[in-house]
Amino acid sequence: MRLAFLGTPDFALAALRRIVAAGHEVACVYSQPPAPRGRGQALTPSPVHAFALERGLAVRTPASMRDPAEIEAFRALELDVACVVAFGQILPAAVLEAPRLGSFNLHGSLLPRWRGAAPIQRAIMAGDPLTGVEVMRMTEGLDEGPVLASETMRIGPLDTAGTLHDRMAAAGAELMARTLADVERGEAVETAQAADGVTYAKKIRPKEAQIVWTKPAAEIDRKIRGLSPFPGAWFQLPTGKGPVRVKALLSAFEDADGRPGEVLDDRLLVAGGEGAVRLLRVQREGRGPQDAEAFLRGQPVAAGTLLG
Repeated sequence: MRLAFLGTPDFALAALRRIVAAGHEVACVYSQPPAPRGRGQALTPSPVHAFALERGLAVRTPASMRDPAEIEAFRALELDVACVVAFGQILPAAVLEAPRLGSFNLHGSLLPRWRGAAPIQRAIMAGDPLTGVEVMRMTEGLDEGPVLASETMRIGPLDTAGTLHDRMAAAGAELMARTLADVERGEAVETAQAADGVTYAKKIRPKEAQIVWTKPAAEIDRKIRGLSPFPGAWFQLPTGKGPVRVKALLSAFEDADGRPGEVLDDRLLVAGGEGAVRLLRVQREGRGPQDAEAFLRGQPVAAGTLLG
């Protein structure tokens, strides 16, 4: 089919690669405009944008798909379908309805749970045992369209947003490819989302990232894993030169008690409000991620230390 692909981050890149491999005619790739990245803050194309350039695909990076000129340019592509994966903009009806067979979105949750911007992180932080990827027909409502295909996966006790992201991106790419084949053959079946069980995955805000040690340790553990690798849940570690910020990137819940924030042994077991978390991977400010064992060789943290 002749299609446009709208996506921006690595999660979307897996789907674009699979669509290209399936032999569809990609008339145009849309992505968010290049953004400043790295120490030099140089303007850098998104992963989807960079891949499209490598493959010689037409690319557009509009600031807004609501611009009348962009809507007309999109209509002029004369598409069969549009595929949307983590594009980063709300699309108007004029864009969604332009393709002959419709616009389809790959979403990282089991709808109607976790509609919105951060479904992977929110599912882990809420303690959901299951999540998944789904392809839905897009409507003007936020992630409200009927579902065409779904794949469920389990969230493990050591899953982070990063590990879950990678599994979901791979599964979602295959799901989108299969769904497009069904749409092309006229065999796709659409199922309306349930009216009950709707939740919204709000965008992760920087102020959420600080660890509050008075919270139950199970909640702290889920927060650490849900915010890993980015933005990273963090705490203050007292040192002889003053407190330093440390990100916790992986943890596990343990049944132990102490004052909230108190280090209970010499291997980074830290008490929460109820129970404790074992910090397994951390990152000191200005340095790279390290397993706890390697971190402690350079920065011992004695039992009884109180983290901020």
